[in-house]
Amino acid sequence: MGGMAREETRTSTSTRIRRTPMRRTPPGGPVAGDGAHPSPRAWTARLLMAGIVLAALNLRPAITSLGALLEEVRDGLGMSAGLAGLLTSVPPLCFAVFGITAPRLARRFGPAAVVCAGMAAIAAGLLIRPYAGGTAGFVAASALALMGIAVSNVLMPVIVKRHFPDRVGSMTGLYSMALALGTSTAAAVTVPMTDALGGSWRTGLAVWAGLAAAALLPWLPFVRRRREPGTRAGGTGAGAENTARTAPAAAAPGATEDPAARPPLPITRSRTAWALAVFFGLQATAAYITMGWMAQIFRDAGVPAATAGLLLAVTMVMGVPLSFVIPRLATRLPRQGPIVVALGVCGLAGYAGLYLAPAAGAWAWALLLGISNCAFPLALTMVGMRARTGAGVVRLSAFAQSTGYLISIPGPLLVGVLYQHSGGWGLPLALMAALMIPQTVVGVLAGRDRTVEDETAAR
Repeated sequence: MGGMAREETRTSTSTRIRRTPMRRTPPGGPVAGDGAHPSPRAWTARLLMAGIVLAALNLRPAITSLGALLEEVRDGLGMSAGLAGLLTSVPPLCFAVFGITAPRLARRFGPAAVVCAGMAAIAAGLLIRPYAGGTAGFVAASALALMGIAVSNVLMPVIVKRHFPDRVGSMTGLYSMALALGTSTAAAVTVPMTDALGGSWRTGLAVWAGLAAAALLPWLPFVRRRREPGTRAGGTGAGAENTARTAPAAAAPGATEDPAARPPLPITRSRTAWALAVFFGLQATAAYITMGWMAQIFRDAGVPAATAGLLLAVTMVMGVPLSFVIPRLATRLPRQGPIVVALGVCGLAGYAGLYLAPAAGAWAWALLLGISNCAFPLALTMVGMRARTGAGVVRLSAFAQSTGYLISIPGPLLVGVLYQHSGGWGLPLALMAALMIPQTVVGVLAGRDRTVEDETAAR
């Protein structure tokens, strides 16, 4: 009997053990209370995604809203075509000057705090510039807004790489799609909204400050955090496995990758970094010429102002679907050269159409140039693909964007000068088409399957 009792006791104990549910580690890592670094809560990830989308919506309206009303601003401030060309060169200049400071600011204050301050600068600049009085005040207030755009431009790929390492393509696509949506919306609605608000170009420009103010809200909870909540160093899923395989040393469990902890990457020794910087600069040249002058090209061809703004919006809105498709496609290809070539061919066809029949085929040329302008999300995607580590992405993003925007500065200014002295758009369009050829060449080089860390180590 005693033996039977002991056997029943063992059976009952084993049954309880089998029925006791095992604690499983959630997909994001150990939960708080397990003694390990807590994984991000779902609401935190969603809030961060909302912040990325809202910030991206604000990265171009300061430029395209001005492009839609450039003729009215020129008349109101008494600017010549050459001075207007200088005004359209201010964005890339500010992006180059202020973008290079983004990594240092991010190390000191954290990327989220810098992006939050950037949204505040955009809101303040857009609110002040129409009422600053005179061209100098207009340019100074524009520079304040563009400073906020510059640092956010650089840090967005960094935030995506750090917090969504297994979804770089899809998150870059989402960010680029929101950026294109903000760009096209500002181009499309600025003129009719100005008319609805009384016809003053000052009101039509100032109203965009409200969108930037709204973008502040999702970032406020992260401002006080030196390191934002995010994934662990390796992340999760397939992307984490790839990171673990390629990382030179495994990070401690629960550690958050800190770019400041690594020695500076000698980025200028990488040929891929230079190719990507030149590609970024040439596509930015085309984009800012388009945003600053395309509506004027159509207006000079006899297209009404509201329709010209809508055509510019069509060009910009093409980036909404394509900015989501192209990054996902690019991450599935070992080389991104074929995409670069396809975008270049569309650009050449669009410029040829603007030269031959600007008004008759206006909608077709707007669509083609909209496809060509999707070189921007492709460049952002390649920034994340051409570096293996978060520190590498920080350095490559800052170098490629700052150097690229420096390269793009003369383009819009030169277009304004050529337009003023030739009295037509033949020479400016020839320049724009000619620049598309080297853009395609360096884009193919930047799209090769290699990383800047490997190149700098080899050299």
